[in-house]
Amino acid sequence: PMTLKRTIQDIEKSIGPGKVGINLDPANLIIYGKGNPVDALDVFGEHVRNIHGKDAVYSNDGYCRGWEVPMGQGKVNYPVFIRKLQEIGYNGDITIEREISGEEQKRDIRAAIELLRSLL
Repeated sequence: PMTLKRTIQDIEKSIGPGKVGINLDPANLIIYGKGNPVDALDVFGEHVRNIHGKDAVYSNDGYCRGWEVPMGQGKVNYPVFIRKLQEIGYNGDITIEREISGEEQKRDIRAAIELLRSLL
């Protein structure tokens, strides 16, 4: 998150403030071991323009990345994450993403909709 924030600041020195936004996939921060999504909002939250509704778990193997799981079953603390989004004034979309196919994907998306409804 801090590297991304620094990059945005550097770009905005050339083009002006408020012109760079982030499409935040909180699960990818976990999958790639880059940080906690809730804490990341403290660093670059004002730049978030879109959210991927997705969840993941960390790998316990230093040579492997984490992996996606159904929303609400991973390490993205969605109740706190949503509350933090509201605190920073985010009012954009949350696009549910589930990178599998078939009936399990459909079930997981329906469950994600219900989770988000309960938190919003």
